[in-house]
Amino acid sequence: MSRPDRSFVPLAFGGLLSLAAAMGIGRFVYTPILPFMQDGLQLPADDAGLIASANFLGYLTGALAGAARSLPGNPRHWFLGGLLVSALTSLAMALTTALAAFLVLRFVSGIASAFVLVFSTTLILERLNAAGRGDLSALHFAGVGCGIAFSAILVAGVASYSADWRLLWIASGIATLLFFAAAARLVPAPTDRSSSTQIDTRKAETRTNFLTSSLLRLIAAYGLFGFGYVITATFVSAIARSEPALQSSEPFVWLTVGLFAAPSILFWNKVSARTGGRKAFALACVLESCGVALTVVSAEPFLFLLGSALLGGTFMGITALGLIEGRRQASSGGPAAERQMLAILTAAFGLGQVIGPWLAGKLHAVTGSFEAPSLVAAAALLVAAALVVRE
Repeated sequence: MSRPDRSFVPLAFGGLLSLAAAMGIGRFVYTPILPFMQDGLQLPADDAGLIASANFLGYLTGALAGAARSLPGNPRHWFLGGLLVSALTSLAMALTTALAAFLVLRFVSGIASAFVLVFSTTLILERLNAAGRGDLSALHFAGVGCGIAFSAILVAGVASYSADWRLLWIASGIATLLFFAAAARLVPAPTDRSSSTQIDTRKAETRTNFLTSSLLRLIAAYGLFGFGYVITATFVSAIARSEPALQSSEPFVWLTVGLFAAPSILFWNKVSARTGGRKAFALACVLESCGVALTVVSAEPFLFLLGSALLGGTFMGITALGLIEGRRQASSGGPAAERQMLAILTAAFGLGQVIGPWLAGKLHAVTGSFEAPSLVAAAALLVAAALVVRE
């Protein structure tokens, strides 16, 4: 038996660094930094939720633009440009205290992170699959979890020197710049100008009759999942700081999410191979619902960290399972239907992400805690599971 070609490992590792920087840091570092912003700026929870929603709205905008529109150039230019913008917007967060500026910066950062995800994945997975090393895609997608874990360590380390929220954003921007430089070396420019190196600008015939009742339920479930995971993913560190019994666990909460997220796609792919995509999706939603609920129903640090582990171990897996299942069921409509389905799922997911933090902030302003919005999110995840458990 021939040995697998290891020359593509650096390419996959470059993808890991790209997603770690743009998603794990650029998109999700707001979660561990938020408690410091709340202390330093007296930032109310409803404003904090609005800032998070602005980022997710930017992500939705960028994902749809990257997936559904023809853009000039090649994927490498777009994903490296997205990494650079992600770094600059993180650095710029330290230069203002105005809510409007925070909203604009996080919106632009969301667009940048989506571009990195869409275009780095397009470029890297195409090269890996063409070389027969599709197995390395798990290394690429592990970047999100690795980035979350790294951002937790970075924030905790810098904060240990009594740094305020501004220095935390600066450190995040500098780290992203370093990851950008490494990714630029590990993901080289194409060696030819074949169609695989260019963004496809051909307009394919679209078909809309592939939307069966099964797919409609999947779309609804995917939107509920976006809503259900994002409230805890945004406010889990703030919850830890607000509860005296949980404050000792704050430095470890986001790290736990990241460590369990890193291998989760590989794990859930194996579960899906045994049970089928929809049953794996439903099971992951049920486990995530338990995790979301555990972060607010008890002040016991172990249960709080267990809830964080369940969140980390499921949210990236559900993200991938939903897209894979949607693409599979839409395949009868041809490539155009598959792309349309991915865009619809992205829109549903993005809408749920936008609504979640905004609603959580509003409910916190009324109730004084994140218990109510978190339990609503847990219920939404159970509904999502019920929607997809059968064909």
